[in-house]
Amino acid sequence: MAEFSQDWKTGKASTTDRISFASPELLRKVLTAKRWELLKVLCGARPVTVHEAARRVGRDVKAVHTDLSALLSAGVLVRTAAGQVEFPYEAVKVEFLLQAV
Repeated sequence: MAEFSQDWKTGKASTTDRISFASPELLRKVLTAKRWELLKVLCGARPVTVHEAARRVGRDVKAVHTDLSALLSAGVLVRTAAGQVEFPYEAVKVEFLLQAV
């Protein structure tokens, strides 16, 4: 709400990109420990091939391909025109809201 309030006062929309998950379970399903590791090595980096991503994390190419595909499907990563993958952000902020039902 603070960001919305600031946008309302200034009349300018925020330029922050957001990726939301419908539930904590879906978040955990998409952002597994291995996929989070991939995001860490891709954060702020140039676009890379699947083979380069696998080399950076020291994992099997096929397994990394599976993880990259899941992250692409979830909209967390983007594919470049050259077919490489990119995490076009230099930082990640994760927020959770837990409230009584």
